[in-house]
Amino acid sequence: MMTNVIDKDQQWLLNCLSATLDPNQELRSFAEASLHQASLQPGFGTALSKVASNRELPLGLRQLAAVLLKQFIKKHWEEGDDSFEHPAVSSDEKAVIRRLLLFSLDDSHKKICTAISMAVASIAVYEWPENWPDLLPFMLKLISDQTNMNGVHGALRCLALLSGDLDDKMVPALVPVLFPCLLTIVSSHQVYDKYVRAKATSIVYSCASVLGAMGGVYKTESTALIGPMLKSWMDQFSIILEEPVQPEDPDDWSLRMEVLKCLNQFAQNFPSLTESQFMVIVRPLWKTFESSLRVYVRSSIEGTEDSYEGRYDSDGAEKSLDSFVIQMLEFLLTVVGSAKLVKFVANSVKEVVYHTIAFLQMTEQQVHTWSVDANQFVADEDDVTYSCRVSGLQGIKMLLWQIISNVRILIFCGSLLLEEIVNTCGGEGIDAIMDAAKKRFNESQQQKASGSTVWWRIREATLFALASVSEQLVELQVLEVTRVDVGNLLEQIITEDIGIGVHECPFLYARIFTSIAKFTSVISHGVLEQLLNAAIRAIGMDVPPPVKVGTCRALSQLLPEANKETIRPQMMGLFSSLVDLLNQASDETLHLVLETLQAAIRADNESSASMEPIISPVILNVWALHVSDPFISIDALDVLEALKNSSGCIHPLVSRVLPYIGPILDKVRLPQQQPDGLIAGSLDLMTMLLKDSPSDVVKAIYDVCFGAVVRIVLQSDDHSEMQNATECLAAFVSGGRQEMITWGGDSGFTMRSLLDAASRLLDPELESSGSLFVGTYILQLILHLSSEMSQHIRNLVAALVRRMQSVQIVGLRSSLLLIFARLVHMSSPNVEQFIALLVSIPAEGYDNSFAYVMSEWTKQQGEIQGAYQIKVTTSALALLLSTRHVELAKINVQHHLIKTAPGITTRSRAKFAPDQWTVVPLPVKMLALLADVLVEIQEQDLADDDEA
Repeated sequence: MMTNVIDKDQQWLLNCLSATLDPNQELRSFAEASLHQASLQPGFGTALSKVASNRELPLGLRQLAAVLLKQFIKKHWEEGDDSFEHPAVSSDEKAVIRRLLLFSLDDSHKKICTAISMAVASIAVYEWPENWPDLLPFMLKLISDQTNMNGVHGALRCLALLSGDLDDKMVPALVPVLFPCLLTIVSSHQVYDKYVRAKATSIVYSCASVLGAMGGVYKTESTALIGPMLKSWMDQFSIILEEPVQPEDPDDWSLRMEVLKCLNQFAQNFPSLTESQFMVIVRPLWKTFESSLRVYVRSSIEGTEDSYEGRYDSDGAEKSLDSFVIQMLEFLLTVVGSAKLVKFVANSVKEVVYHTIAFLQMTEQQVHTWSVDANQFVADEDDVTYSCRVSGLQGIKMLLWQIISNVRILIFCGSLLLEEIVNTCGGEGIDAIMDAAKKRFNESQQQKASGSTVWWRIREATLFALASVSEQLVELQVLEVTRVDVGNLLEQIITEDIGIGVHECPFLYARIFTSIAKFTSVISHGVLEQLLNAAIRAIGMDVPPPVKVGTCRALSQLLPEANKETIRPQMMGLFSSLVDLLNQASDETLHLVLETLQAAIRADNESSASMEPIISPVILNVWALHVSDPFISIDALDVLEALKNSSGCIHPLVSRVLPYIGPILDKVRLPQQQPDGLIAGSLDLMTMLLKDSPSDVVKAIYDVCFGAVVRIVLQSDDHSEMQNATECLAAFVSGGRQEMITWGGDSGFTMRSLLDAASRLLDPELESSGSLFVGTYILQLILHLSSEMSQHIRNLVAALVRRMQSVQIVGLRSSLLLIFARLVHMSSPNVEQFIALLVSIPAEGYDNSFAYVMSEWTKQQGEIQGAYQIKVTTSALALLLSTRHVELAKINVQHHLIKTAPGITTRSRAKFAPDQWTVVPLPVKMLALLADVLVEIQEQDLADDDEA
């Protein structure tokens, strides 16, 4: 018998708990401090348990006590735990707390029951099953008592929490005892409500997940556990799925969702067992699929019924229709992707696709949100577009699950399902999608003729579905694999809809623009030209935000292939519209407008020249405002580069940039006066202007900026500034060449500056990141200023060796090796002299620099990236080998890794037993590397022949 008598200590605790809820901050703080002091005294956990379990006290105080109790357990229950704080709870007090909590699990208040369950689960993590053997029997007794529904709920809630922490030792002992009790609850619909049955099913799901994870190591044992019970569960699941989905019944949706989650686990982890029982759920699953669509259309798409979006039950579980539909599409995705289960739906692929397209319709909520918020439209469109390209990657799918809204996940899962159908069913899958698309198109025609105001939704969803599998559709049509002409259908849609008022169906217009542009190779030039003209007109009109977004996407893809003569009369208007749009764009839509503007400039260089005075200042302003944002600043630089490459634009552009950039670089010594990233960004801008520019442009930039760039390399400690300055110097040398030496007032100033910069970048004390692009810079020096550099070669080689020996970044080491390879080529036909030079230079830990360089080179050759770099280094190795120099035979280098022991190499094993390598003479290793390259070239040639 439990007593609810309140003594003085409990009254004090109640007063403190009440004070923590007081609006007076001073009083609250005092109460919280008092509770903290009390938590360090024996009996505090018991006192909290008594308050939480006392059903005569106010609900709020009991719930607060249960929450504090959970925190107390985490801190003081288990010595040695990461979160443990002294003092520890005594054994006697632990026993009292456990008893009080268990007898409180049948509380009539669900929130209290949940809080108590969380406290029980927190203790069970430490004590069950070894130190709390009576926990599971108590739970089983509670869930089996049909006369105490509060107890059933409490025990299930507690078991659901516990099941999230089960391991491969607990589950095998738990499943045979627990599953029969859970099956009784799930199958007794006349006794238990859907909420309770869903909670029981969720526990099955958690246990099945653990059993599935065990299957990798204990496949036989886990199969033996689940096998005898699977038929009973499949039969019960079929009964639940057989009934049509009901509107505004979140408990029904939750129950079905848990059933589908269990089925998904069974299908993924026990495919052979599931295959043997799967037929029993095929028809019920189809009934759920069909009926859920009807409910979804009314609730989410039309918004005429409640979808319970954003609402949760007392345990914190979401109860929306969208969550259930997402799970259903995920399960279908698993079925279609399973070699063992896809046969069960093979005859219904057309119906699956037909219904899935309807699930892709825009919801009433989306229509409202996107009509007023272009940023959200762009964000959601990008999420889905990106998802389609990486369908099948579960990691990306789970990432999207966490970061985008339920509706977008649902659409993602739907488009993912269509792609899986194409990948699994091939031509039949394509035909199914095309047949469904034609049927949906005809239905939208009928709705439109009957006067429906939402006829466009199913057509927009159809286009979205086709776009999600555009790559497969285009490829198969080009190969003439599919019997359906996708280009013909799309041309019919364009011809039918492009004349509709843009304000009447803005989202359909937007979808036409974004989708059709993906099918340019299968649509006639005449229709594409019609679409392009419509996009150019629309972008200059006062149209809803989604249409602007759609036109930008279409223009970005259509302009590169457009006929210049045809579009030229419209280009001035297009540039003006894009500049206006740029001034109105937010951070989210800026990328899209910049991308479109870049495509427009590249499409018509002549019109760009006349627009340069208008475009350049706007883009420079965008660049300056977003210089610390790598994505937008890079997009702005791309636009400026497109302008630079347009006929007649480079000189006015440079004259516009230099007066702004020069003072920025001159203030490098005053970083606190500069916005973050402005100096590094300005160097990037300079480098872009220098590349492939005429000599007079390089000279103009030199006069203003060269000295400042050198100072940054010599004085800056910011690695990003040093990297960008190094690239800028490389661009100066590449563009100025020999002429550059004469540009400074002092004939030797420029060369001294270049060498000083090289000296700092090759300083072995400098962090590797700061020197990251020194390889590119040094290469430009020895390529374009070879006569000036020749007298410094010995010092340069010695500095390169010292820098290589201190490098911690593999990419930097490879770039330095590339310099040695170029020096080998430049020394030809006197390669022996270069070898002799290396031999004469000492290297720490080696006989000489030649031994060190060749040791590193042969180790790193396989890590070198890029066709040009591989060609240069490989041919340089061949030149060295062909000399047959006596020094080659004196050097031994590592060859093959020796496998010392079986199993995984852990850190400790690697520490005490480091890798060992075979050692071979240098010529043998060089010959092996050359042979590997030759074999790779031959294999590549064979692959190219096969592809042809």
